[in-house]
Amino acid sequence: MRAVVQNDKNRVVMAMAALAAVAAVTVVSGCAGPGDQAEVRPAAGQQAHRAAAAPDDHAALVAAARRWGLDAVPLRPPDPPKHKPRITARDGFEVDGQVEDDLPPVFTTVPTRKKVVFLTIDDGAEKDPDFLRMMSELRIPYTAFLSNYLVKDDYGYFRRMQAEGHTLNNHTLTHPYMPGLTYDEQKHEICGMQDIMKRQFGKAPTVFRPPYGNYNGDTLRAAKACGIKYAPIWDEEVFVDHWEYREWDRGLHPGDIVLTHFRGRNDWDGTMVDDMRRFLNKVTRDGYAVARLEDYL
Repeated sequence: MRAVVQNDKNRVVMAMAALAAVAAVTVVSGCAGPGDQAEVRPAAGQQAHRAAAAPDDHAALVAAARRWGLDAVPLRPPDPPKHKPRITARDGFEVDGQVEDDLPPVFTTVPTRKKVVFLTIDDGAEKDPDFLRMMSELRIPYTAFLSNYLVKDDYGYFRRMQAEGHTLNNHTLTHPYMPGLTYDEQKHEICGMQDIMKRQFGKAPTVFRPPYGNYNGDTLRAAKACGIKYAPIWDEEVFVDHWEYREWDRGLHPGDIVLTHFRGRNDWDGTMVDDMRRFLNKVTRDGYAVARLEDYL
């Protein structure tokens, strides 16, 4: 009788051990119910951080690259720098009082030796849902510079963009030629957009791009008064059918800022997806990854 009781105890202990092992395997493998993914939710304007990469992440990226017609899977960017580079105005792009008045620097490239470029997209005219899906599936970071007269008909489109971890920045209320305006008019364009962005997207940005890349001392003084710290422009611009370059060598360089626009078939012979396909194929072919601009500022 004592032996029977002891056997029963042994079976109970073994069963409990088996259940514990199953639970441990479940935790390690990341099994969860629908929607319970191991991912930290990002704050507004911040890139999502995946707590642990799933084993099939690369397979998903391969499938996404194939689905969107890319030549190869885009390269993954390195971790953001622990110590951010010092950003100064590009030589020849300074204004009087640049250093003395601590004005926002205008720059086209971020100082880094890493083979990364930064994708920036201007104005907000085209609101292509396929573009949002493409960039989400491929996990490509980008920065949007918004003009209110073009985005006010659908703030929700850009809130979805923000929820994906992409940063929304200031590109004025009406996209004017800034040097043609008085200081007060320029300040209204920049500060007015700051107010709208805080109201619509939860925060006023610290990054501003002057329309057309045109500015003067009043532009940067007005920007500083509105809370702006940086005024990046660009080193290359990509269109749906070609690239344009600022430098004589017509090539990419570590830390280059690349410009494109929210445009579709009404303006181009193609869609934003076509534009991004051209962009991603080139940067990947040249050995570059796309990094998040704000991680370096």
